[in-house]
Amino acid sequence: MPRDVTDAEGTVWSCIQAFAGLGNDRHKAEAAKVEGPPDRVHVVCTPSGGAASVRLELPVDWETAMADDELARAIRAGLG
Repeated sequence: MPRDVTDAEGTVWSCIQAFAGLGNDRHKAEAAKVEGPPDRVHVVCTPSGGAASVRLELPVDWETAMADDELARAIRAGLG
């Protein structure tokens, strides 16, 4: 399920874990994980208007554990 966050400039970003729609197949779930750290996954955030998406590597529990401002900072860092 997508999570929306608004950054300091007022841009609304819609974020979703990469490969989230592939189902519960173990091999597909593995595709979303980041190589290396076992507790990180790929997340794609798209701004309102769809200009340019940002791909992030975030903690597995990013949807519930990251505050909105923390997620917005990660997005900004991903743009730079």
